[in-house]
Amino acid sequence: MAATEHHDDAHGAHDAHDAHDAHGHGLSHVASTKVLLGTGGTLMVLTVITVLATKVDFGSSINLAFAMFIAVIKATLVVLFFMHLKYDKLFHTVVFVSAILAAALFVGFTLMDSGQYQGSNIWDPDNPPAAPLGPRPISG
Repeated sequence: MAATEHHDDAHGAHDAHDAHDAHGHGLSHVASTKVLLGTGGTLMVLTVITVLATKVDFGSSINLAFAMFIAVIKATLVVLFFMHLKYDKLFHTVVFVSAILAAALFVGFTLMDSGQYQGSNIWDPDNPPAAPLGPRPISG
């Protein structure tokens, strides 16, 4: 009879372990339907805001900054809730935030420099502007 009790105890411990994993304390986490629907709804609202913002001209730099800001928020929501970063180790969150900040830094420096070469862009190839320096263009 002791062998049967031992077998029942081992089976009960296994069930307790499965219940432990089901609550997100093990190797995986299962997000609730409420969280997934809320995140999905927020992503849809932000997408609509992005599309509507393209209809208003705030200036090229402001429009781009606004679109990038919304894109960062949407990427963060996807990573936090759909990819479960919120329930992962703090180190992984630090790596993600560092990558977002580095990308924002690179885009920011690029935007700060874009005013330097805008005058040299040829927007109409059939009627290019005069070259500021150098020989005259060869006409053919």
